[in-house]
Amino acid sequence: MTPEPLRTVEFAATDTLLREDVNMLGALVGEILAEQRSPEFLGEVERLRRAAIGRRESNAPVAEIAQVLQGIELDHASDLVRAFATYFQAVNLAERVHRIRRRRDYERQAAAPQPGGLREVLRGLARQGVTREELLALLPRLRVEPVFTAHPTEAVRRALLKKEREIVTCLIGDIDRGRTPAERRADRERIRLALTTSWQTAEAPSAKPSVADEFQHVGYYLSDVLYRVLPVFYEVFEDALHDTYGDAPVPDVLGFGSWVGGDMDGNPNVGAETITAALAGQRALVLAAYRRDLLSLGEALSQSLTRVGVSDALLARIGFYFEHMPQAAAKLRPRHADMPYRKLLTFIYERLWATLHDEPEAYSDAAEFAADIALIEDSLRAHRGEHAGGFAVRRLRRRVACFGFHLASLDLRQDSATHDAAIAALLEDADWSERSVEARTQRLHRLLRDEGVFSQGNTTSQSTLEVFRAVAALRPRYGERAFGPYIISMSRNAADALSVLALARIAGCVEHANEVRADEIRANETRSNEARGAVPLDIAPLFETVDDLDAAEDTLRALFADPLYREHLASRGQRQVVMLGYSDSAKDGGLLASRWALQRTQVALTRLASDSGVRIAFFHGRGGSISRGGGKTERAVIAAPRGSVDGYLRLTEQGEVIHRKYGIRAIALRNLEQTTGAVLRATLRPRVPEPREDGWRALATELARDSRAHYRALVHDDPDFPAYFRAATPIDVIECLRIGSRPSKRAGGVGVVRPPGIAALRAIPWVFAWAQNRSGLTAWYGVGTALQRALQRHGVETLAEMARDWPFFNTLVDDVEMVLAKSDPGIFERYSLLASQLPQGDLHAQFHPRIAAEFERTRDAVFAIKGGTELLADDPRLRRSIRLRNPYLDPISVLQVDLLARWRAGGSVDDAMLQTLIATVNGIAAGIQNTG
Repeated sequence: MTPEPLRTVEFAATDTLLREDVNMLGALVGEILAEQRSPEFLGEVERLRRAAIGRRESNAPVAEIAQVLQGIELDHASDLVRAFATYFQAVNLAERVHRIRRRRDYERQAAAPQPGGLREVLRGLARQGVTREELLALLPRLRVEPVFTAHPTEAVRRALLKKEREIVTCLIGDIDRGRTPAERRADRERIRLALTTSWQTAEAPSAKPSVADEFQHVGYYLSDVLYRVLPVFYEVFEDALHDTYGDAPVPDVLGFGSWVGGDMDGNPNVGAETITAALAGQRALVLAAYRRDLLSLGEALSQSLTRVGVSDALLARIGFYFEHMPQAAAKLRPRHADMPYRKLLTFIYERLWATLHDEPEAYSDAAEFAADIALIEDSLRAHRGEHAGGFAVRRLRRRVACFGFHLASLDLRQDSATHDAAIAALLEDADWSERSVEARTQRLHRLLRDEGVFSQGNTTSQSTLEVFRAVAALRPRYGERAFGPYIISMSRNAADALSVLALARIAGCVEHANEVRADEIRANETRSNEARGAVPLDIAPLFETVDDLDAAEDTLRALFADPLYREHLASRGQRQVVMLGYSDSAKDGGLLASRWALQRTQVALTRLASDSGVRIAFFHGRGGSISRGGGKTERAVIAAPRGSVDGYLRLTEQGEVIHRKYGIRAIALRNLEQTTGAVLRATLRPRVPEPREDGWRALATELARDSRAHYRALVHDDPDFPAYFRAATPIDVIECLRIGSRPSKRAGGVGVVRPPGIAALRAIPWVFAWAQNRSGLTAWYGVGTALQRALQRHGVETLAEMARDWPFFNTLVDDVEMVLAKSDPGIFERYSLLASQLPQGDLHAQFHPRIAAEFERTRDAVFAIKGGTELLADDPRLRRSIRLRNPYLDPISVLQVDLLARWRAGGSVDDAMLQTLIATVNGIAAGIQNTG
């Protein structure tokens, strides 16, 4: 039986090719299911899908699907989930390729560039009066840095990633239907092969991933995707610049970061050893990529001295290598004797090999390697070689400038409680964490002046010091860009930052003034830095809760007033990195209170930066879901407070977002373009001052207060809620997932007691659990009550005006609307019923009416503010995308509820049932897409 998937969903006329791709892939999946399982199995899948469609079209109860699935055998259930998840894979890939198709359509129309692309952004800036001089003045300090974290809510195996890439390659090959029938048949068989072997491959490894496994996963995107995309980005940027402002070089504006191997917060598996291993692994990946490029260049640059000249500098370099690298010289082929470029490339290749293995001929740093590449580029340019290899050499030069010998800057992160524990041990002061900020600051000052006395400490302090010793040892080897900021989780006061400086000094992690760039040190502070040395790390406090965000200005003001910390800032070029926590602030106070606290904090710190002469660089700790700061990066940047972007954007990319945004080269390029374009717009032409904003801010403060109170009354203040949460969500299954090396709960440090229940749970599993049960509660609970009260007090016109004219509020309302559209109250009720028979009583009856009522309040408020009666009425593509997935998603959800009840009834010990439950978790995550 061949399915006819998704044809009940309407496609726009311009999306005909997308419909064809979806139907072709859906038919292939159907054939594979019939072949791998049976035609009867395929028929059952189709019946379930049609039942799910019928249920949504007629608003029938979920019970009709539940009756079909109740008590199903485990093997059968697992295959049903895999079947629906395979459909999701097909739809997801077809949609991503369609994004590439739309981009190509725009590129064919020079008069109408794609919205958000660099060409469209630069044309828009020119229309707004941005001059060439103004733009070129910004470019040297423009910086965009995506940072890949080890916080998965989806971890696709590398083997499956390669199969996806094969499918995408085939779809792109016929993106405009230019293939012949024979070629199309061959492509279809290649797709069938990839889908069939994917079906026969386990979705996840049987063992919990190690930090090394996480490194391999992130390394794929850095070395296999972004390495290739990077020079293309610069070519697009320079073409767009030429189109609007004339020829001008684009400096290196992109950088990449990683947390894999350096994120110690709550992960006992991460420390000095993983930091060392991560940097070595990153260097191995990038050196391998360079060597592949050199081999390609060697094939291309076959120029002979009898046909063309080369520069004297290049010939001198070859002569130097003949003298100093005789073993490499012996490998040169006699027939290449008159091919100078090939000879030099052979020597460069051998030096990279020596670099990897730390042999005497190794490059001292990436700059020395870049200098050799520059010799080739300069010689080609001077001898009519611009079109005889210059393009490929220029691409390599761009890669070296970005990736160096480090590939990505490794951030370090640790909880402030761990630093307190280390200091307490070194000072033999068990009451350290209980002392006042003033008392701790005075004692830390003594340590920073080398006046304090400390002991050998204990295991905790020594492991912390080993991290700083590793930085001191590795930084000279890998370069100053090898390390990103040192992030202090749960930062609450100035002493938290001073503790890091003190620990670094005790460990000997300092550089002296003659190693620090002179232009970054004020003259009157040079002597003190020479005497004590400067810590070569940006110290980045991470403000995570609503209260900590509100206190951030006082914390930074105290730091900026501290003479020893100002010495540190002088050594860092008077720049302070501040990380903003979207996840824990939303978990603490709800989405609306979190968003407003983040906005307020950026306004206050931007003002403080102006007053203090310190440039504050905001680092946005965003997740994939709306309640963890997810959503469209472009819109978030534009909605940021005026002056807060200032040419710089650093943000985390994690979970399924990495795969969605960077899994395909063309889409990775599009995302980098959109993000950079948004930073250009927000910096060069931020929103003009709006006289109505004072009133809007006051109303937003009111909304945040009401929302936070309503949210906390449920989540944090009701003693029965943690039990309800554990019953009405699959959190117990999520805690068993083998997709990350980090525990799902924070551990307490010395002097720190982590409260039980919700407060101790990390934000990722918290949000993930509420996405799994299809409620999306973390993104809207409290929002509806606050909006309804504001509508009563201020009227619909006021809030509608805010949503129309204030980007902050417009983005907030749109994000909430999207989560509401992806939620399903009927299916969520099935999960809630799991809490009807607990030792505490019928918690379903206690909590479900409150939650259901808030959902309706939120939906009705959004309708009132936007003037509609259908969610996502102004975003038909997203509405259609959700409708595409729901018929496959609903049966998995119903099946998950049934399996949860059975698993828990048996004491949650049946491993076979757990594995099937894990398959449902993965399937729902793939269908919802932004879950973590």
